[in-house]
Amino acid sequence: MKLLGSYINGNYHTAIYADGTKIRETEDDEFIADFPENIDVKITNQCDMGCPMCHEDSKPDGKHGDIMNAKFIDTLRPYTELAIGGGNALAHPDLLPFLKKLRDKHIIANLTVNQTHFMQNKEFLMTLTKQKLIYGLGVSLNKASREFIDAIKCFDNAVIHVINGLITYGELEILADNDLKMLILGYKEFRRGKEFKARNPYIEGNQIGLKESLKDLIPRFKVVSFDNLAIEQLDVKSLMTEEQWNEFYMGDDGNFTMYIDMVTETFAKNSIAALDKRYALLDTIDDMFYIVKGER
Repeated sequence: MKLLGSYINGNYHTAIYADGTKIRETEDDEFIADFPENIDVKITNQCDMGCPMCHEDSKPDGKHGDIMNAKFIDTLRPYTELAIGGGNALAHPDLLPFLKKLRDKHIIANLTVNQTHFMQNKEFLMTLTKQKLIYGLGVSLNKASREFIDAIKCFDNAVIHVINGLITYGELEILADNDLKMLILGYKEFRRGKEFKARNPYIEGNQIGLKESLKDLIPRFKVVSFDNLAIEQLDVKSLMTEEQWNEFYMGDDGNFTMYIDMVTETFAKNSIAALDKRYALLDTIDDMFYIVKGER
């Protein structure tokens, strides 16, 4: 594996490789971070999709964040990972100069887009990848199809994002056995997501079905990963030995990660934090992470 970079964070050493592998090492009993190694960054609330379950409540007339003038960007350490999304991040007029700024600072930028926008912008996204402006590409699934599978397999570090409760077993069958990487996200009962679930009782049935079939599905993908909400909803820990859990679990929200909304200029532990747990942006990432860690 090609090493992208490494750094010391608190009491541990982190190495990041080109295929997305991350290895932490410490001589202590636990990993204690001084700064976030992965930040979920929302850069726009504009999106033309109108997804009824969107927990960000993104809209066609949504606002863009001022991503070129945020002071905290200059305090990020090299090889910090930014998971950039929206809204439709591709709609932000400053996306390209922003990615170039991050590349110059040796920040690892990963971009998440909707499947529709991915299919409409494949050439542009490939250019971003070849120019090393983005490393990882997350694609939020709308509908599984052969055309989509063939397109996403052209990107080495592409990961299909699916939502627990929205993905059906039939779609998983279409995706399986194609050497694909998949990230399962927990269903967020937040903003439009809360109302959508209340109107659609099938979501709970899909969640039960996914939980029951997970053990058999995992070997049929190149990689299956989960966000912390999905880990909780699907009881992923029960599928692993204690040794496997200790090796692969990347930590609770706020231990090594945080969320920044550059539209509202706020930060929090994660994207579903309550309003009283969201704080105005500060000038340095260390000061913001200190507050996030204090909530544990």
